[in-house]
Formats: sequence, structure tokens, C-alpha cells
Amino acid sequence: MRRAVTAAAVLAPLLAVGVSPTVASAGSPFKGANTAAVQDDFNGDGYRDLAVGAPHAANGGVEDAGAVVVLYGSASSVSTAHRTVITQATSGVPGTAEEGDAFGTAVSSADLDRDGYADLIVGTPGEQVGDKSLRGSVTVVWGGPSGLSGGATISPVAGYGDGRTYCGFGSSLATGDMNGDGAPEVAIGSRCEGAAYSGPFSRTGKAASAYRDSRYGGTRGVVMGDVDGDGRAERFWLPGPSDDDLRGSVYVDNGPPTDDYSDNWPTELPYADGHAGQIGDVNGDGYGDLVTGIADDDSLMNATGAAHRGGEIQVLYGSARGITVDQRPQVFHQATAGVPGTAENGDRFGQSLSVGDVDADGYADVLVGSPGEAVGKLESAGTAVLLRGSASGLTTAKSVGVTQNTAGVPGAAETGDQFGATAHLADLNRDGRAETVVGVPTENSDGCVWVARGSASGPVLGGSVNLCGKSAGITVRGSKGYFGAALASPHVAP
Repeated sequence: MRRAVTAAAVLAPLLAVGVSPTVASAGSPFKGANTAAVQDDFNGDGYRDLAVGAPHAANGGVEDAGAVVVLYGSASSVSTAHRTVITQATSGVPGTAEEGDAFGTAVSSADLDRDGYADLIVGTPGEQVGDKSLRGSVTVVWGGPSGLSGGATISPVAGYGDGRTYCGFGSSLATGDMNGDGAPEVAIGSRCEGAAYSGPFSRTGKAASAYRDSRYGGTRGVVMGDVDGDGRAERFWLPGPSDDDLRGSVYVDNGPPTDDYSDNWPTELPYADGHAGQIGDVNGDGYGDLVTGIADDDSLMNATGAAHRGGEIQVLYGSARGITVDQRPQVFHQATAGVPGTAENGDRFGQSLSVGDVDADGYADVLVGSPGEAVGKLESAGTAVLLRGSASGLTTAKSVGVTQNTAGVPGAAETGDQFGATAHLADLNRDGRAETVVGVPTENSDGCVWVARGSASGPVLGGSVNLCGKSAGITVRGSKGYFGAALASPHVAP
């Protein structure tokens, strides 16, 4: 068994990060809560389920109210036939479906109440709260043996946003068990500040404890996962581009602020960058690795010092000491030898990413979306690239690039489809290999997701399917529905 990092290691010259306070761990989490088996299994049948956000779906005559569709996993993967559609007009779900709410802009899951069923967490950053426009809200919908039903609001922490409007609370979401008690922690990003909640949660949505953190300013992204092998998640805040760092800083959360503002000060990883990210074990050493995406290049930022032309991803490798402040990331972009495609202005490579094992070789692979990529003369038709994990880390060997013009992929590439706006790797049919899921939110009027089975050779293109919003039960009126604009893996809205 690996030894947990001690406090002394934090004070070592390398300032290793990823250390949680020593806390007595529960002998066994209630009903296996928040193990991989229930992380996103909303109905407890043993299959992972797929939550798909459609933030511009209509609700009756209300435009852009938003919806989330959960497609239930099975031995034959997912289909639109076995689904639940959730909106703010669904019985038991708090709130009111209003124009511009964008319910479903972000989706995540965890077993918040420790009943053995995953619960759906939904970000609604366009929600008006009182007289505050775009204040934002977060909703939890409870899992159970019959699937999802009922719900509660996860309220902002007292003092959040200091009365400001346009915060967009719920723009990003992350979950993880930081103290090993089987009750997940939840982190919520916004344009104003971060909010952190410790479980377990009651059925009213109240957490055991919570705090707000303005030390990062706005928090465009947040990532949670175990990078030091102690069985407890670390939390990384990604504030997004700033005047002095267009590529976006990466901070490790060392705990809540106190009366002494310097206490628990976050650790900045000076060589790391990112606007969104996820953790998975890319090199199979038992430690989680942090993968981040920076999609905005100089052409999009109208400045110099942003991402490599076309966008990039970075990988920081975990260890018994976590991720150390002197570690320089491994960087991949479309000009890296072996990466499919060509780096061009505005490709947005890294707008979305996901980490999972497609071929069951014990190494997590990385799926990267590039929705701004042109396919021939079709601008922003989009592409997705799969890079392979290995004992030596992420590699371009056997990498795969897919567009809607790739043989075996249903449909056809069209200008503005944005194939790759979102990306997700998850084993939906319980065969040990992650399915590849790619969002195509501006396909037709409703939007679609493309789903391909995993295999030893990667995504199986033959027999892969497009699942689209109207067939999945969303309503589309004057605006496009944007089904597929959010999946449980991270993305950054352009």
C-alpha cells in the first residue's frame, strides 16, 4: 500500500501539492457510495448512465430554458428509447423554466446523500435570482431504483458574489471525496468566485459544511481527483485567462480561507496552464494525472501569449508527492508530431477533453475536442482526437482523429456543426472499455451526440450512432436546442 503524503512533504523544497489533512476514514462508505460503480449510475442497475445537457432547449413556449436528458446505460450501451428528460418544469425539480436560464449548461454526478444511487447535478448559470440577472443556480436531482426524481437546490454560500449580478453560478462543476468518508465534496465555479461544499448532503440540498473562496477571483474551471494515491481527492481551481496570464493559472486548494488571509493559501503550479481539466491515470502507475485544455489561441484572444496556434492540452503526472510545483507539463497540440490534423487559427483544440480507458489496456486515454476545426472548406465542422495512454505517459502512437466525414461515422460534416464541442469517455455497456461520446450541439436544429463502442483498437466506427435531441425528447422552437452542449466531462464554452 502506498503511504500517504505527510505534512512535512508539503514543506519540502519542491512544495509537493495534493495533500489532504489527516482525517479518520470510514470503514466502508454506505452502500459503496461514490465508488466507480455508482458515480453516474442513477438507477442502480450497474450500468453507467449518460447525462446530456441541452441548455437552449425550449420548455413549452419558453425559449432557451434548457433541459438535461439522461440516457440509461445497458448491455447494448445507450439509446434515446431508455431516457429521462429533466427540466425546471419537471415535477419535484425546483425552479421555474424561464427564458435564457440555460438549465443544463454544466452537468455532473455523485451520490450526494449516500443512498447508493448517483445523483444528477445541473448548472444553470443564466438563472435570474431576485433582481440579479445571470446570477446562476445549481440543482441536484435524486437518483433511485426507478431513476431520477425529485430535487433540491444547492444554494450559494452566504455572502457569495457580494451582491454582484452576472456571476453565472454553476458554470462549472466537479465532485470528489476529499476526506475519505464516502461523502462527496462538490465544487462550483462561476465568474465571481469559487464555492466548496462538503458532504453528505441532506435531501434539502444542504451540505455538511461549505465555504466561498474569492482568492482566485472568477473560477472558469474546477477539477477534483486523487493525484497522490492516498484515496482522497485533491481540488484544482482554474480561474481562466487573466491580463497577466492568458493561458490560465492552475491552483491547488489547500483549504478554506480563515481570519488570517494567508492561512491555507492556495499553491500555484507555475508551469501549468488550463481553462478546464480532468484527472485520470494516464501512465498506469496508480496515481491520477491532471490533463488540462487551453483552447483559446492568440487569434481568439486578440493578443499574444495565449495557447499554441489552434489550442493545446497539457498533462501533469501524479506521484506519491502529488504534483510538484517544479513539474513542467507535457504539451500536445496539432503541430505535435503524430497528432492528427493541422494547427490553424481558431481550431479550439482542447475546448473539451475527457480521460478514460478506451481499449482496456490499463492506461487512461485522452479524448480531445476541436470544434473550430475546418473539414476541407467546411469551417467549424469540428473534429475529435484520441491520444493513447502508456507506461511512459500520454503518447501520439495509434492516435485517432475523427470527423463526421470519417468512414463509418453517421451523418456528414457541415459548416458550423462543432463536432467536438464536448467529449466524454465512459463505459456505458459494462464491457470494461469506455465508449467514445462526442457532442455536436449545432447539428441541425436540435444537436446530437455521437457514440462509438470501445475496443482494443480504439473507438469502433462501424455501428456507431448519432443520438439527437428531438428523438431524445427535447423541445426545439426558434432557437437551436444545443443537445450535446454539456456532458459530464469538462468543456469550456467559446
